[in-house]
Amino acid sequence: MGSFSLFTVIIIAANVLISYKGFNDYSFFERYKFNVGSIRRGEQFRMFSSGFLHADTTHLLFNMLTLYFFADRVIYFVGQVNFLIVYVGSLALGSLLSLYFHKNEYHYSAVGASGAVTGILYAAILLDPRMSIYMFFIPIPIPAYVFGIVYLLYSIYGMKNRVGNIGHDAHFGGAVGGYLITLILQPSLFKTDLLMIGLLALPIVILFIMHKTGKI
Repeated sequence: MGSFSLFTVIIIAANVLISYKGFNDYSFFERYKFNVGSIRRGEQFRMFSSGFLHADTTHLLFNMLTLYFFADRVIYFVGQVNFLIVYVGSLALGSLLSLYFHKNEYHYSAVGASGAVTGILYAAILLDPRMSIYMFFIPIPIPAYVFGIVYLLYSIYGMKNRVGNIGHDAHFGGAVGGYLITLILQPSLFKTDLLMIGLLALPIVILFIMHKTGKI
């Protein structure tokens, strides 16, 4: 895996340039980051602009490496234009879910392409669930669908327990975006991989039930 298609290059370049501008310009960073109070006052552009800002170089590098490794898998199955649709749609869903869960926390802020990148990751898993994913600290291949399910279950845990300085809700929303948009773009998956569609939907159903019962 790993590709430098035109749209991948454009997205990575935009993230690098805008993030580095934010690293060196505090007022720019503050103007375009995700902030609940500012969004609720009408600055909805922050829901997208924040997806191109990062907290530091490590944050930026991790997101861009993940995008690099999985972008070509999505592009291979759905094409470059649809890849862009998945990316932007996942960014939007990630921001929307984050806004929903933090709507009364006016000082809540966040940055990063994690929602969009997680959407691409989940789309790649849905399109090719039998591929293997390798983790730095686990020396054996992990089936992609197992990784996807465990990752979202951990995101639910992180959302419920506020684990770390991480936007778990944006990650989860991005994954939901990648999942739903991919199914819209590739309805043939309902015929070829219905079991995987069901398995990958399990964390989404669990979050819905937990929210409805007031557990999150």
